[in-house]
Amino acid sequence: MSSSLSTTSLRSRATARNPLPEGTLSVGAGLIISGLAAYGFLSIASHALEKSVFAPLSLLWTVTFVLAPGFFLPIEQEVGRALAHRRAIGQGGLPVVRRAAVLAGGLLAIVSVVVLAVSPLIVDKLFKGRWSLLIALLIAFGGYAAGHFTRGTLSGTGQFGPYGVYMGAEGLLRVAACAALAIAGVSYVGPYGLAVSLPPIFALAFALRGQRGLLQPGPEASWAEITPNLGWLLAGSVLGQTLVNAGPLTVGLLSDGSAHDDELVADFFKGVLLARVPLFLFQAVQAALLPKLAQLAAHGELTEFRKGFRKLLIVVVAIGALGTFCAFTIGPVVVELAFDADLGHRTLGLVALASAVYMVALAIAQAVIALHGHAKVAYGWLIGVIAFVGVTAIAGDDLLLRVEIGLVSATSLALVYFAWALRSQLRAGATIDEGSVVEALHDIAVEP
Repeated sequence: MSSSLSTTSLRSRATARNPLPEGTLSVGAGLIISGLAAYGFLSIASHALEKSVFAPLSLLWTVTFVLAPGFFLPIEQEVGRALAHRRAIGQGGLPVVRRAAVLAGGLLAIVSVVVLAVSPLIVDKLFKGRWSLLIALLIAFGGYAAGHFTRGTLSGTGQFGPYGVYMGAEGLLRVAACAALAIAGVSYVGPYGLAVSLPPIFALAFALRGQRGLLQPGPEASWAEITPNLGWLLAGSVLGQTLVNAGPLTVGLLSDGSAHDDELVADFFKGVLLARVPLFLFQAVQAALLPKLAQLAAHGELTEFRKGFRKLLIVVVAIGALGTFCAFTIGPVVVELAFDADLGHRTLGLVALASAVYMVALAIAQAVIALHGHAKVAYGWLIGVIAFVGVTAIAGDDLLLRVEIGLVSATSLALVYFAWALRSQLRAGATIDEGSVVEALHDIAVEP
């Protein structure tokens, strides 16, 4: 009895010293380091390379973070959910990981084959004839397939320290490689492309160092155990990543390949980076607040969950409003100093507004997932993508203005749909699904 009381007392003292849920500080630190390193990489590269060279590199970055998280983040979500469930009921997770490894490998093969099939179009329209960037893209797919798979395994087994190490190591390795290339005076794009794609692979060595006995044998895993929501998660993830990255992709696809348009592509991408600073801060806030919401959900405290979610929305709206105001007012000066780009108040302000609206939509979408609304989230992002294509097609001849109006319209429609979906679910008496909460917690992968 005294031993039990002593253990309880120690846990209470630890909670008092660190009231944040397990893993919050590790994941939050990893997110911050990863985000800052991404901005460092792109800032160094933008100064080291001519705009005509940086433009295809920026599109490599965009395509990588549409397709890699889009297809492989759902693997992380499902692996994390399945392992967390087995961990809670005292079952070993090794069979789950073996089954999921086959799934991840098959998905990687399919994505790679499709990309190779359309590679002439990608290289011609996006990479300006640079096949080295296609090689970097394929390497990045392999790295992120392994990275997301590993992250799901680490989070599902409660190893949040190594999870944060992976995120931080990936970012630091990338910015260090970029700095070395810049110092060496490298001015061609191929090595910078490898600096985008190789760090996820090398970061695995840091994250898995000393990780022994991570997985234990257990009951055989069926496909149904790791794929109940995979289809909807894949659709929602790819569509959501497409929408948030639609601006640079569209400007790149619609440009005519002239030197002027190469500068436009490069400068617009840099403006998007600035506009996403609030979105990066939002992810850090999520890392602190969402685990607490997950604890409330696990204990069935729906009323407290709603209060916590309202607080999260207030923070998100405040961050978005501040970011939009700053972009409208001082954005042109900041983007010129940080990235040597020439963009106007209107462009930066509207892109920041679209980013802010997307941020609120993403937060609400996570609540919809937590209520087991995976299909609704996929539909919402689909509505956004269709709206973007339609509005951009008819919004005039000014390329940047078309894209800006398209982004604001598309994210706004997605937000309205998600708000309606959440309200409908709550009115219908939908309950929080604990496994869906785990998936929602992982749905935060938006690179700068």
